[in-house]
Amino acid sequence: MQPQADPFIAPRCTESIEILYQDESILLINKPSGLLSLSGKHPLNKDSVHFRLSQKFHDARLLHRLDFGTSGIMLVALNKHINGILTRQFQASTIAKTYTAVLQGHVTPEHGSISAPIAKGVFPLQVICGETGKPALTDYEVIRHVQVPNETGHPVACSRVLFKPRTGRTHQLRIHSRELGHPILGCDLYASDAAFSLASRLMLHATSLAFEHPLTGKRITARCQSPF
Repeated sequence: MQPQADPFIAPRCTESIEILYQDESILLINKPSGLLSLSGKHPLNKDSVHFRLSQKFHDARLLHRLDFGTSGIMLVALNKHINGILTRQFQASTIAKTYTAVLQGHVTPEHGSISAPIAKGVFPLQVICGETGKPALTDYEVIRHVQVPNETGHPVACSRVLFKPRTGRTHQLRIHSRELGHPILGCDLYASDAAFSLASRLMLHATSLAFEHPLTGKRITARCQSPF
């Protein structure tokens, strides 16, 4: 694990939240890397997705979160009633997500699943635990093998991967990548020093999200292009 400040103070995020879609009931947004989903307890961690959105959309409600370092698509309800409808979809596991990531090493086989139960560890870590962990399942597909230069410019074998999480545990993709033996580049909690130093950010991006519109019932698949 990389050194963590105590208490953690999030660096200032200068990137804006991009609104991908808006109607009277929902927002689809592109969250930048380096922005909290929800404001922290520490007063210096006030800036967040929810804090920014609530300045304009006063009853905006986050239906799910992305880790501080993760970028990409998020679904936001604009009132309590819509929040309830969409929350039931999350609870019924009818909402499907995909993520793009860059992992250390050449991942083989190129298709597979990672099944490893996840439990709370010593904050902020999660741990794999067969006794107390909740079931966690991730499907993955290698998009292509790539070369990433290290600090000296030497190329390092890596893999661009599409993740399809079947469950939604905290840090699931980050810890499952480590269990696969190929941590996500730039991960400050579960990567080796070598993998952490290969990127200036967590190389994890929420690429797509599929759900039923809370008013029309139409199945929507929203996409957000990866910045890396």
